Amino acid sequence: MTALWSAADLAIATGGTFPRDRFAAEGVAIDSRNLKPGDLFVALTDTRDGHDFVAAATARSAAGAMVSRDETTSPVLLVEDTLAALTRLGAFARARSTAAVAAVTGSVGKSTTKEMLRRILAAFGPTHAAEASFNNHIGVPLTLARLPRDAAFAVVEIGMNHPGEIAPLAAITRPHVAVITSIAANHIGLMGSIEAIADEKAELLRGLAPGGTAVLPRGPHLARLARRAPDGTTVISFGTQDLAEARLIAAESDAEGVDVTANILRRVVRFRLKAPGTHMAMNAVAALATATMLGLDAAAAAAALDGFAPLAGRGARRSLRVGEATITLLDESYNASRVSVRAALEVLALQPGRHVVVLGDMLELGDFADDEHRNLARPVAEVATIVFVCGEKMRLLADELPSSCPKTWAADSVALAPLVRTALRDGDTVLVKGSLGSRMRTIITNLEAAA
Repeated sequence: MTALWSAADLAIATGGTFPRDRFAAEGVAIDSRNLKPGDLFVALTDTRDGHDFVAAATARSAAGAMVSRDETTSPVLLVEDTLAALTRLGAFARARSTAAVAAVTGSVGKSTTKEMLRRILAAFGPTHAAEASFNNHIGVPLTLARLPRDAAFAVVEIGMNHPGEIAPLAAITRPHVAVITSIAANHIGLMGSIEAIADEKAELLRGLAPGGTAVLPRGPHLARLARRAPDGTTVISFGTQDLAEARLIAAESDAEGVDVTANILRRVVRFRLKAPGTHMAMNAVAALATATMLGLDAAAAAAALDGFAPLAGRGARRSLRVGEATITLLDESYNASRVSVRAALEVLALQPGRHVVVLGDMLELGDFADDEHRNLARPVAEVATIVFVCGEKMRLLADELPSSCPKTWAADSVALAPLVRTALRDGDTVLVKGSLGSRMRTIITNLEAAA
C-alpha cells in the first residue's frame, strides 16, 4: 500500500531536505502524546516548542519529524518554518486529491453541520474530516495534510475570530461546495460589526473551485454573501422561506429529538435527528443541500442522516447518575453566543423535571458584551427553575433575573462546579453552556466524576 506521504512528496511539498535518512509517513501529527506509529511529527512552535518533543515522538515510533532546526539524531525533514511547511503540505494534499470537497463555516452550527456531512458522505464513499474542531490556521492545514489518497469526499471546517483568517484557509481548501451555516454576533468585539462578520465568512466563497457552489442562509445577509461568490458560482439558499432552494418545511421536537420534513432542491425528505431543536433541523437542511450539490441523491442522504446525535459539548444529551440523583445532562459546554444560548434554552424547555441552567461568560463581544448578557435574562427566566452562572459578565445576567428565579453566581467554573453538583435533585435536566474560554467543561467533568 502506498504511504500517505512518500519521502519524495514530503520534500516536494515542503521544500525541505533530509539531513540523514529519508522516510515516508503514514499520517501527520502535531502532538507527540497521540501520534500513531509511522506518523510524521510536525514540531510547531506555538504555545510550546514542538522541538522539545521530537525525542518523545521518536519513542512513540514516529516515522520522523519535520523541524526547523536539527538538534537530534532522529530522522528529520528540515524546513525553514514548520507552520508554513505544514500549510504547504496541506495545499499539496488537496491539489493531488480527487475527493469532492465541502467546506463549512458560520457563526453557529459549523461543527455540527460538519459532522452531519461526515455521516451523510460516509454512506456514499470513503470520507475524511477532522475528529475535532480543527478549523484554524493550524487545524485546516493539518486536516488537509491527513487527507487519504483514496478519499472520495472530504469535509473541512473553517473558523475565525479576527479579520483575514478565512481567505488563506479557503485558498488551500479549494472546496467544490462551500456552506455558510449562519451569520450572528459571535466575535463581534473583535470584528466590529455584524456586516464585518458576514464579509469575513464570505471569504470562504472566494476559495471555491471553478464552477463551485455556495450554500447560503436565506436572510438579511444573503445578498451581501452572494456578492462575494466568484463568477460562475452556483448560489443556492436554505431556510424556512418559500424562495429557499433547500427549505425546512417542519421541525417537530420532543425531549429526545426532532422529526424533520424538508424540501431539498424539489425533493421532499423526512428523517429524525436524535437532537431536539429547530436549529438542529436547520443544520441538517444545510448539510443535505451541500451533499445534494456534491451530486448525491437527497433521499439517500436524508436516510443516512436519520438518527444523527450531536457531539459532546455541542448538544449531546445523556442520562447521568450524580450521587442519589439521576439527571439528564445537556452538554453545550464548547461554546456560546446569544443565538446558541437561546436555541439551547428552547431544547431545555422540552425536557422533563426541573430545568437547571448553568452558564458561563460569552466571550469576544467587546463593547456589546454587557447588553448581550443582560438581554438573555428574560429567556433564561422563562425556562429555568434554578440558575447557576459564573464569570464577570454572567453576573450582569444574574442581576437582571427576577427575584422569583433562584440564582447562584461564582467567579469561575471551578468555584461553581460543586455548587451545581450539591443542588441537583432526582429528575433534573441540566443545561451547561458557555464560551470555550469560560471552561464550562469543568462543570461536566465534575458531574462525571461524581457519577
